[in-house]
Amino acid sequence: MKRVHLHWVMGAFVAAVAATVLPAQAQQAGFVLFPNAPQLSLFPDLAAKSATPLPGDQIFVHPITDPYFHEDSFVSTDLRPAYIYHGFSDHSILDGGEANLVAAQVRVALTDQLQLVAYKDGFMTLHPGLFHADGWNDIAAGLKWEFLQDATDQLYAAFGVGYQFPWGESKVLQNKEELRLWGSIDKGFNKLHLGATFNYFIATGEQGLYGAGDSLSGDVHADYRICDWFSPVVEGNVYHVTSSRHPVLPIQGADVTDLGDGSSDDVWTVGVGFEVRPCNSLAIRAAYEKNVSHPSDIFDSRVTVSAVIAF
Repeated sequence: MKRVHLHWVMGAFVAAVAATVLPAQAQQAGFVLFPNAPQLSLFPDLAAKSATPLPGDQIFVHPITDPYFHEDSFVSTDLRPAYIYHGFSDHSILDGGEANLVAAQVRVALTDQLQLVAYKDGFMTLHPGLFHADGWNDIAAGLKWEFLQDATDQLYAAFGVGYQFPWGESKVLQNKEELRLWGSIDKGFNKLHLGATFNYFIATGEQGLYGAGDSLSGDVHADYRICDWFSPVVEGNVYHVTSSRHPVLPIQGADVTDLGDGSSDDVWTVGVGFEVRPCNSLAIRAAYEKNVSHPSDIFDSRVTVSAVIAF
């Protein structure tokens, strides 16, 4: 019997679940957020979790930095286009330079507790000091289950499973097969909203040209709703490689790419930004992020500009 690759099994599993629950979603007419507040449909699941109408200041801001892996606990249906400018450290093996990424994430609320998340894709221009290359990122998708929903106390938690398919190009440090497990928790205190996400990545199958390994990452988030249309945001992220498999370059790559050097120091970043909500179903966000740890890895600074278009 021929060997069945794990990524095809995972893909079939995700497709089967989506085919089962999408008809149920179609029967849910018109998601409504807070009936007595300005209608922002960015979190359509919250209204159903409270016996009384909730004030608009209990609307959380979706994470901005580490967009591939910083996943909050909420179930929504939206499109999230993003542009990222990433500066490489002049002290790294890549000899400075930059990367530019254009991507779009898709999230679909299959039920009020289950979400299909297509969290990684996009086209990258990689221009470090050593070489120039353009190419496609790997594709990754998964399912998220929001098992804790308490809108009255503003407390939410979720668990997710995703898979990265090795369909990207090695010339832009992609082409890695990977299983991802994650958990998240979000807690609101009226206008102040806090969140945290933990990821565990397991390298499986193909590991690309440069080698790879297992890794962990964690994200924290805080936003404050100053008014209906504006919230400042502060976030922090950490990346840690737990095991290496045939690394070629002495760097781990953070969320740009996992190059698998387990001896590399952890990467810690801090980002500050904001979200503007000009209308009911649109949020525009931007953040500046800086590496505050060892300067020799490839993460120096980053600017992320994204939007959340809710349906």
